[in-house]
Amino acid sequence: MEEALHQKSNRFLSLDVFRGLTICLMIIVNTPGTGAHLYPYLVHADWFGFTLADLVFPSFLFAMGNAMSFSMDKLKFALPSLVWKKILKRTFLIFLFGYLMYWFPFFKQSIDGSWEFKPFSETRIMGVLQRIALCYFFASIIFYYFSQKVAVILSVFILLCYWILLYIFGVPGEELGTTTNAVIRMDLSLLGQQHIYKKDSIPFDPEGLLSTLPSIVNVLGGYIAGKYVQKKGKFFEGITKLFITGLIFVLLALCWDLVFPISKKLWTSSFVLYTIGLDLSIMAILIYAIELKDVRFGVGFFDVFGKNPLFIYLFSELFYIILRLIPTSSGLDVFEWVSEHAFQNLFPGAFGSLVTALVFMLLCWSLGWWLNKRRIYIKI
Repeated sequence: MEEALHQKSNRFLSLDVFRGLTICLMIIVNTPGTGAHLYPYLVHADWFGFTLADLVFPSFLFAMGNAMSFSMDKLKFALPSLVWKKILKRTFLIFLFGYLMYWFPFFKQSIDGSWEFKPFSETRIMGVLQRIALCYFFASIIFYYFSQKVAVILSVFILLCYWILLYIFGVPGEELGTTTNAVIRMDLSLLGQQHIYKKDSIPFDPEGLLSTLPSIVNVLGGYIAGKYVQKKGKFFEGITKLFITGLIFVLLALCWDLVFPISKKLWTSSFVLYTIGLDLSIMAILIYAIELKDVRFGVGFFDVFGKNPLFIYLFSELFYIILRLIPTSSGLDVFEWVSEHAFQNLFPGAFGSLVTALVFMLLCWSLGWWLNKRRIYIKI
């Protein structure tokens, strides 16, 4: 996927920038400073509703679909056995890295202070990279065997089926409740409470099994948009249609929200439509600015993230975990100490928390800059 975009970057640098912007925001949202309240738009909505933070993950899936719109053309002419080998290998590796990331550092400290192996029974199975892996797998199969028209029909079918499934298998009268929805019920039944996300107010996995189904549509939408950009992306009329289509999707999603609320944690069908609409509009603006008007302000910065997106994301997560594991004499871990004793003293309140996240993001960016300078592109 990555190599295709590198080959095309001179033609559609805006797509790399879009993906890089997504990774940048993902790191900022995932690593806020401690010791103060956060800006509401950088925190995920509690259940229903929408914030800037909620746009990040679906945008990455959308960007992955964009990249696949370049790379899948080569697979169309390959032998099915080779295609399946490539798809299965990449799916397995991404899923494995995601699983190991949540298991890391593989050891934990017991009550008596000794270290012991962190048992498999306490590890989270699903997660961000795991969802990316599954979405990549199903989207690849769909676009290898079927046309874009079929993909559109499947997208509509998936979104409507997911709507129905939530109401069929949720607790009657409380189908979209926090503890009574079909997503948590399936995860608890198939995975068990020990294998799902438990850092929220209640045990609930925002990257659950059932809610992965509609997230595939975000990738399909990105793929179809990428194909359209390749054909019409250099013309003002084509970009305008892309932007207007995005606005129409947003309007339809807001109407759907009246009966099927927008929710990132449930990944509702209205949420999918809403985020695809926003991504289409944002992409149109970037293409217009970068490809047509040749705007270069900030392009090089975000392009660095776009060159090694999954690797930089994985590094940011592991780096953050490590910093949170190192204690200081104050009783805080290293990340907390820097945030509360350095940045909160300089910039008290929510701004200090944001500055902490920005500095952490820049450290991750520096790794990406170093890799890009040496033309090292790590494919995961």
